[in-house]
Amino acid sequence: MKKAILLSLWFAVCTLTANAQKFALIDMEYILKNIPAYAQANNQLNQASLQYQNEIEAKAKEAEALYKEYQKSSASLSASQKTQKEEEIVAKEREAAELRKKYFGPEGEMARKQETLITPIQDKIYEAVKQLSEQKGYAVVVDRGSAQSIIFASPNIDISNEVLAKLGYSN
Repeated sequence: MKKAILLSLWFAVCTLTANAQKFALIDMEYILKNIPAYAQANNQLNQASLQYQNEIEAKAKEAEALYKEYQKSSASLSASQKTQKEEEIVAKEREAAELRKKYFGPEGEMARKQETLITPIQDKIYEAVKQLSEQKGYAVVVDRGSAQSIIFASPNIDISNEVLAKLGYSN
């Protein structure tokens, strides 16, 4: 009998504790779309990406041109000349691969640019969300875009506009 009472008391305490927690949602995509600095940073990243991609493609085309030239003249070349041409082609292909790694690798130029342009904006958003959650007592704030298992959430718990207001952007 005592176990049943203790168990039901424990269940009641757990239920009350669970109901006391407050949750909120944000839509990071919506927030970022309403921050002009993010759009500018994205434009800069896109322009840099196009520039880098063009450089890589130019190197690849040089290698391709060398290869086509080699194919046309391979019959009239000596073995040492063939080897030399093949090494030139491989060197150009390697240059293109090194450029790709330099620009788009995990520690490449694009990663560094993203770090300097996008991360400060994301950090400001995080700080605003953190301050709002501390002020309003939210136990959890979930990003609607990254929470794939949320099927429906009431618009009443979406604090995206409050985050924007906290950052100085009114919508």
